[in-house]
Amino acid sequence: MRRTSAGVLVVLALVGAGAGFLVDQVLTAMGRVTFTPSLLLPVLLVIVGAAALALAWPVRRSVRTGIRIDPFRATRAVTLARASSLLGAIMAGFGAGLLVFLLSRPIDPQVGSTVAMIALIASAVVLVIASLIAEQFCTLPKDPDDSEPREPSPDPGSPEFGGSH
Repeated sequence: MRRTSAGVLVVLALVGAGAGFLVDQVLTAMGRVTFTPSLLLPVLLVIVGAAALALAWPVRRSVRTGIRIDPFRATRAVTLARASSLLGAIMAGFGAGLLVFLLSRPIDPQVGSTVAMIALIASAVVLVIASLIAEQFCTLPKDPDDSEPREPSPDPGSPEFGGSH
């Protein structure tokens, strides 16, 4: 599995920003109040980032000490880390789109709305960073045998294995 690329994260953040801006634009055009995320959402994003790090830590310890770990556990940890980084990029972009729309209006925005969106963006960035670190924790070191060509395995019919020619 390849690492999450910065390009994918940037594209998702831009898509999220467009979606956030569009949501507020449509709500305003319909005569409704703009969308303001709950202050619990940033807390939830930080908790998800901490969970990704907590699940990846035993994998990192296993890689460093050489103690075997269940491969499914390592796969779950790296999958959560990757999914969390993608979610963080989308949420950071979404919050940025909401904030840009809010600040582009001729009316001064409420302080609570601005704080909620800045908190969303900041916690989403924290989630992306924590998830990328967790993904790094799940990276196996390069195997020195991978760079060297392997010798062909001996023929099972050779005298070494008790066979005859």
